[in-house]
Amino acid sequence: MADAMPPPAARYALVFSCLGHAYMHLFAVYFFLVVLPLEGEWAMPYHELIELWTFGSLLVGAMALPAGWLGDRWSAPGMLVVFFLGLGGAAILCGLATTPSAMWAGLCLLGVFAAIYHPVGVAWLVRSTTSSRGKALGINGIFGSAGVASAGLVAGTLIDLYGWRMAFFVPGALSVVTGGVMLCYLVGGRLIDKPTVHAATPADGHAGQMRAFVLLLVTMFGGAIIYQATQTAMPKVFALRLADLVGGSTLGVGVFVAIVYGCAGLTQVVSGHLADRFDLKRVYIATFLIQVPVLWVTASATGFSLVAASAVLVMANTGSLPAENMLLAAATPERRHGVAFGIKFVLAFGAAPVAIRLVAYINDVTGEFTSLFLILAAVGLGVVVASALLPKLQRPGAVAPGPPDSNVLAERAPTL
Repeated sequence: MADAMPPPAARYALVFSCLGHAYMHLFAVYFFLVVLPLEGEWAMPYHELIELWTFGSLLVGAMALPAGWLGDRWSAPGMLVVFFLGLGGAAILCGLATTPSAMWAGLCLLGVFAAIYHPVGVAWLVRSTTSSRGKALGINGIFGSAGVASAGLVAGTLIDLYGWRMAFFVPGALSVVTGGVMLCYLVGGRLIDKPTVHAATPADGHAGQMRAFVLLLVTMFGGAIIYQATQTAMPKVFALRLADLVGGSTLGVGVFVAIVYGCAGLTQVVSGHLADRFDLKRVYIATFLIQVPVLWVTASATGFSLVAASAVLVMANTGSLPAENMLLAAATPERRHGVAFGIKFVLAFGAAPVAIRLVAYINDVTGEFTSLFLILAAVGLGVVVASALLPKLQRPGAVAPGPPDSNVLAERAPTL
């Protein structure tokens, strides 16, 4: 079945969407590595330092809806150019910070531009890929996990060799250069954003569509709490529980974080393949059924068993995303995908400040993270229950090429 966009334009959409996913996640986790040397340099405790990112992470969620709306109304590739340029510039400002207040301001600006990616980049990829959509989302997911994984390696290496400021300057400059290249492609007409008019219909009508959307908001928020809290705490957990292995090195911690998220990235093509071929609801539920017992084990794990449990946990959590995004796309009209994904990421990244405060509170009170993982296990169990209540939807079928008012379904959509 042919893609709705010309193959070269579809490939460019995949390339820039994947790069944007990598950069966004790299910068989202970056500060959790930077705080390790800042504890000594700025003489501030860990729980106060990570709270500098609380409002910035809130903006990642709060600005997602207007970003998605602009992507629908104006231009998805145009918004991604703004994303690359703004994200890089904000990172460079963070590297120039000399006080906690200046760092807070830079991180807030970083949050504003980081908010653009998911509602715009994912929606653009979904509507530019009409065949093997799960596979494309899986590839995109690999780049997101690679961004998290490379954050540990890049930040750890640059911090140990050149200091934490260079850890912001180098990737910031790379993001600005990427934005410049994408701008040239956009001006040259090689990037196209032509949404189709097809919208998926739930098997039991609009009432089912609304019920599915509301339940997905619940499950996505729960999954985001698990992901954000794990991502926030992992560097500190590894520093505490792998002290004999990392020897107090930020790079050592970063290597183990990279291993965990590197393994997770490899599973997303597999989970995307499963989402293309099997019942989406069952695939989605299965990923959370795996997370609940693993979170229980992670609560008390140490050494290499902690690394292994963390890898399985992140693999299952990120593995849920292709099915989750396809369920959301099936439950909303295609011409509203930007807004729908914007709402999703208002909740998903709105979970970040909640997760950060939870991590900071538990660390401040207990000095450890056992209670954190037990709480997350309970959240995962709630997600399983909510997912089981999802109604049946229909996969969006491919759209035949032609003028917007003559697009028709190429084939009857199978039930999810």
